[in-house]
Amino acid sequence: MIKIQAEANVPTEHGSFRMIAFSENENDWMPHMAIVAENTDFSKPVNVRFHSECITGEVFHSKKCECGQQLDAAMKYTHENGGIIVYLRQEGRNIGIINKLKAYSLQEKGLDTVQANLELGLPADDRNFGVAIEILNLLEVKDINLLTNNPEKVKYVENSNIHLNSRVPLQIPANEISKGYLQTKKDFFGHLLDDNDN
Repeated sequence: MIKIQAEANVPTEHGSFRMIAFSENENDWMPHMAIVAENTDFSKPVNVRFHSECITGEVFHSKKCECGQQLDAAMKYTHENGGIIVYLRQEGRNIGIINKLKAYSLQEKGLDTVQANLELGLPADDRNFGVAIEILNLLEVKDINLLTNNPEKVKYVENSNIHLNSRVPLQIPANEISKGYLQTKKDFFGHLLDDNDN
């Protein structure tokens, strides 16, 4: 069972947030995080984003995906409207950075993101959002507006004890490099994306 290991207020360029680390033990160097906007009203439906770690997009600003831009947009949205970003340590759809770079290498040869993972003998998407539900329960969140384009995240909430009040799209326009990646998200995973932005 995960539990709160540490928390502190952290000022960011998007505003101030309460950052809370969750793990089974305090020595875990890769805890999941809850990033809680300071003006969050827990008596109303809480704006929530489940966000999986992406070092290439968030730290190095890779153009292959929109993950870094989605995280920035979610931080801006929750700062302005209140809310929580549940930051999950599930790099590369939970295959890890080494396998992710191997998959990138295969993509350079013409495979898409799904084909590359399968070629490596890995699942197309190995993420588990159950821990996000667990974190929301620990924070006593009962009712949420989910910031997502991913129907799988919606299903996790609908099959939990948390009420889904609404889905809030979080769509980032494609660039010349991410266009194919976003199209695969739509075609293979059924992400709820507008055609004119892909």
